[in-house]
Amino acid sequence: MSKLDELKSHLRKGNIYKRDELQKWSSSIDRHLCELTNNGILKKVGPGLYHFPKKNAFGFEPPADQLLIKKFLENDNFLITSFNSFNGLGLGTTQLYNQQIVYNHLRSGDIKLGNKLFSFRKKSAFPKKPTKEFLVVDLINNLDALAEDQTKILEKTLKKAMYLDQSSLSYAIEKYGTPKTRKLLAAV
Repeated sequence: MSKLDELKSHLRKGNIYKRDELQKWSSSIDRHLCELTNNGILKKVGPGLYHFPKKNAFGFEPPADQLLIKKFLENDNFLITSFNSFNGLGLGTTQLYNQQIVYNHLRSGDIKLGNKLFSFRKKSAFPKKPTKEFLVVDLINNLDALAEDQTKILEKTLKKAMYLDQSSLSYAIEKYGTPKTRKLLAAV
């Protein structure tokens, strides 16, 4: 069995692999990865990341965002969110945004993984799952980046904050709010 065949025998459909983890089954990893990508067996989905796609009735399935980011960061301590999440708060926000934001402890910057651009933002704290209280704090944190009437949205957000669970809101303000956000929500 050739080294390339040995490498192929360790690949499982749907999985994402880092170059370094495939290296143990190859004597010439870069040449083998080049062959596998040229033959369509593996797809390069990021820096040093390769996906062995599953095929379904519609073609090849892209990797799931969660799995892709987990493999890229080499941990599962992150939160994928988007400004689109603010539309569910009932504040009149209607814009749709293409970019997904990844709050994490390791990386900052815009990175293309798969066919998507993710905005990695290094944060000291973020929840595992977003709550309404977190989203209110996050909206005010990111108010300057929204393509909405910021004055109206802020006014509605401050009113909305009064009707949320106050202990959860206080926790979210303290844990996730910027100094500016804390000041704006102090009256609530």
